[in-house]
Amino acid sequence: MAPQLDETRRTEQAVSSTDPATQHTPDLEGLDLPEIPPYDEVGPLDARALSKTLFRRLETLEEGTHEYSYVRNTLVELNLALVKFAASRFRSRSEPMEDIVQVGTIGLIKAIDRFEMDRGVEFPTFAMPTIVGEIKRFFRDTSWSVRVPRRLQELRLDLAKAGDELAQQLDRSPTVAELAERLGIGQDEVVEGMAASNAYTASSLDAQPEEDDSEGALADRIGYEDHGLEGIEYIESLKPLIAELGPRDRQILSLRFVGNMTQSEIGEELGISQMHVSRLLSRTLAKLRKGLLVEE
Repeated sequence: MAPQLDETRRTEQAVSSTDPATQHTPDLEGLDLPEIPPYDEVGPLDARALSKTLFRRLETLEEGTHEYSYVRNTLVELNLALVKFAASRFRSRSEPMEDIVQVGTIGLIKAIDRFEMDRGVEFPTFAMPTIVGEIKRFFRDTSWSVRVPRRLQELRLDLAKAGDELAQQLDRSPTVAELAERLGIGQDEVVEGMAASNAYTASSLDAQPEEDDSEGALADRIGYEDHGLEGIEYIESLKPLIAELGPRDRQILSLRFVGNMTQSEIGEELGISQMHVSRLLSRTLAKLRKGLLVEE
C-alpha cells in the first residue's frame, strides 16, 4: 500500500474510533498501562509523562489491532492541548475555531504516527510544526475566496511578513519600493501580490450590517444595471444627424418611433402611399446608420 494511502487510512481509523457507534473497548488488562484520569484533568507535565509511557507501549503493539487504536487515540486525547494552543494563533481568521481545531487534530495524528522516541526529541517539540503546518495548509488551500496560483498565495504571506517587519522599523506603512527591496523582487510582483490579497476574503451579499449601521444587506446597496444607459450614447450621436434631415423625414421618424404609428397610418397622415413611406423611412434610416458608422 502506498505511504500516503496508508497514512489516510490510519487517520480515518483514528477519527472514526472516537464515534461511540464504532468505538470498541479493548481488553486493557494485558496492556500494562497506568491509570489514566479524565483528559481534562491531566496537567501538561502529567500529559507529557503519560505520553512517554504510551509511546513505549505503542511500539510493542501491532498496528490495526483494537489495543493499538486505544493507545493511539489516548495519545490524541492527551495532547489535544497542543492543538488548541496552535489553533489559538489563528483566532483572528474568519474560519470557525472548531474547524481549525479539527484540522490541527489531523496534524497531531500525523505527528503521533511519525514520532520515534529513539530520536531523543520531546513529543510537543516534534508535533507542533506538524500541527501548525497542517493548519496553514488548510488556510492556504481552502480559505481563498477566489482561487489564485500557489505562487501568489505564498507571495502574499511573504508580503505580510515583510510589511510587518518594515512597519516596526519605519514606524509607518512601507512603500511598494521598500517591500520590493526587502524581498528582492520587482515592484510589479509586489503590486501583483497585493492585488492577489484581495481574493483572500470576500463578504457575502446577504451579510447583515453592523448593529449601528442603518443600511440593509450589501446586496441592497449595490446599484442595479440600467440597460437604458446603453442607448444614451446612440441618442446623443443621433441628435445632430436628425437635425440635418428635412422636415418631412424628421416628421416620419417622429410619427413612426415616437407616435408608434404604422406605415399605413403615416401615409394617411401625410397623404402619401404606404410604399412611399416605406422607401422614405428606409432611406432615412440608412442615412442615419451611415452617419453613426462614420463617427465611430
